[in-house]
Amino acid sequence: MPPGRRTTKPTGVTVPSVLSGRFPVTDVHPSVEGGRLPAKAVVGEVIPVRATAFREGHDALGVEVVLRRPDGKESARQRMEDTGSGLDQWAGLISADTEGMWSFTIESWGDPWATWSHRAGLKIPAGVDIELELAEGALLLEQVQVTLPATKRQEIAALHSALVNMRNTNLPPTVRLAATQDAAVAAVLRAHPLRQDVTSCGPWPLLVERRRALVGSWYEFFPRSEGATARKSGTFSTASKRLTAIAAMGFDVVYLPPIHPIGVTHRKGRNNTLDAKASDPGSPWAIGASTGGHDAIHPDLGSAKDFAAFVSVAASLGLEVALDLALQASPDHPWVREHPEWFTTRADGTIAFAENPPKKYQDIYPLNFDNDPEGLYAEVVRIVRHWMDRGIRIFRVDNPHTKPLWVWARLIPQIRETDPDVIFLAEAFTRPPMMRALAEVGFQQSYTYFTWRNDKQGLQDYFSELAGPASAYMRPNVFVNTPDILTDYLQRGGPAAFAIRATLAATLSPTWGVYSGFELFENTPVRDGSEEYLDSEKFEYRPRDWARAEATGRTLIPYITQLNAIRRELSPLQDLRSLRFHHAESDQVIAFSKRVGEDLVLVACTLDPYFTQETTIWWDMPSLGMDWTDRFSARDHITGETWTWGQGTYVRFVPENGVAHVVEVRRP
Repeated sequence: MPPGRRTTKPTGVTVPSVLSGRFPVTDVHPSVEGGRLPAKAVVGEVIPVRATAFREGHDALGVEVVLRRPDGKESARQRMEDTGSGLDQWAGLISADTEGMWSFTIESWGDPWATWSHRAGLKIPAGVDIELELAEGALLLEQVQVTLPATKRQEIAALHSALVNMRNTNLPPTVRLAATQDAAVAAVLRAHPLRQDVTSCGPWPLLVERRRALVGSWYEFFPRSEGATARKSGTFSTASKRLTAIAAMGFDVVYLPPIHPIGVTHRKGRNNTLDAKASDPGSPWAIGASTGGHDAIHPDLGSAKDFAAFVSVAASLGLEVALDLALQASPDHPWVREHPEWFTTRADGTIAFAENPPKKYQDIYPLNFDNDPEGLYAEVVRIVRHWMDRGIRIFRVDNPHTKPLWVWARLIPQIRETDPDVIFLAEAFTRPPMMRALAEVGFQQSYTYFTWRNDKQGLQDYFSELAGPASAYMRPNVFVNTPDILTDYLQRGGPAAFAIRATLAATLSPTWGVYSGFELFENTPVRDGSEEYLDSEKFEYRPRDWARAEATGRTLIPYITQLNAIRRELSPLQDLRSLRFHHAESDQVIAFSKRVGEDLVLVACTLDPYFTQETTIWWDMPSLGMDWTDRFSARDHITGETWTWGQGTYVRFVPENGVAHVVEVRRP
């Protein structure tokens, strides 16, 4: 049911539900599909709440946001502030301290004290209706006074003093009026307002999940490449040796492509060729062979015991293991023999393989949920729970947009009901409506278009959307590269391009990700105009000589380590909703801020990996909580330097010497 409104209205009067109530409330944010689906938050996240609230005439209105726990008990009540836009828009902040299905309501009411205070402030100095106005104001204060419990001695005393002065005709009228504006009186009226004809809008559901659903640094790598040779696979044992270095870079999630047996039929060879050699391992996404399917481990990687040891080593290093959930099958998967109805059969009797013209995936059969929806769905649930029982609490779901939406709308809440800590990441580079729908039905995180947003306007527009309206339902997981995506910007920009993209991903989004090889500046495409890597790891072993790379110093490892350390130290970088962009005169420099409470971070980054860029940044000081003329201490966590900045800040970037400032603001 969408949120309703609890108020009294005259019988026989029909009004639109969105405008019902004595004091209408509309345009509530965060909300998803008018409240039919829950908005998203994580534990400890500061959530801005906005609404439009108005009334007839010119009398004052009061608005509060009321936060309630999963058991329905009130957790917090905060007075919302008029944003001053002249559009009757109100804003407040809420934060939940535990996981669960919370809710909030917006309450609006007539504020007779604010109405009187405004009117009296105009009339009494003008000498109009002095005694009448003061008498009416005194009556209002008395109404507040009688509602206060006897334990509120200081508050009662403050109101009594104001009443005595208001009624003292020997004092000048302006002095009598000033008694009502005393700070102590104002505090009492704010804490105990007179509320007339309260209208309640809501409840609006708010799903609060663990912080990893919003914040994390992901590292993707293929276990089979670690300790491998050109003809022999690495194992979970050899791959576990890589985990120490991954943790040392500051990552907290390690994501593994499919670890299951790989089919032989139509196996792809090096660089996606159709003529696989006997030594070619095939694509991990061609799941299923005689040795098993989605609940099995590739024999070359080791046993179930070896996998458990790998997960245990990761946990000891503070790493969570994310596993790929790719709902598809190779022609050799046991499902093909046992459940042919789970696939699409073509007119010639063959099973249709996957296609995304002009791309063809002859080694993969897509699933078809239409023929036996309940049977196939039950198998999906079994597979997910199988890996949950083996310590996996994060799933990166491959191509979820190619499955019916009902699968996810049913699966994710079902899993959450018993295991609310399980996280699903939607790997869906597809049209915006589908990406939005996947997020709305439950995916805790979503891949984004970040990899293709390299210009300033594109970045600002896209992340303003992600941090604004989309933040109610979609959490971005911003990968700088993937095994499928090597952008032209990285192919041509050199090491500075890698540093720039890492900086943007790590500071714009609370969650970012790196695919192995990025830190070594791997940038060679299979051919001009392609985003595929040459000698793609999807089709062959790619052992990397990490020791040699670090010995030569040609790596981005120190900078990635620094970025992850800064993200941990500066809490605003773990936030999404507070992101604000600021004006930089150069189109090749981007500037933005993030602010949580009194903690404030400013970021300035060049977008040009080739040439020196210098410009002036004009910070929007009020949005930073400062006056236009304020000066402040700016400590750069990249260089370690501290400067004094103000509204206008000059910056200069020489790509080979540094691409960004990540500044912690210390107010005067």
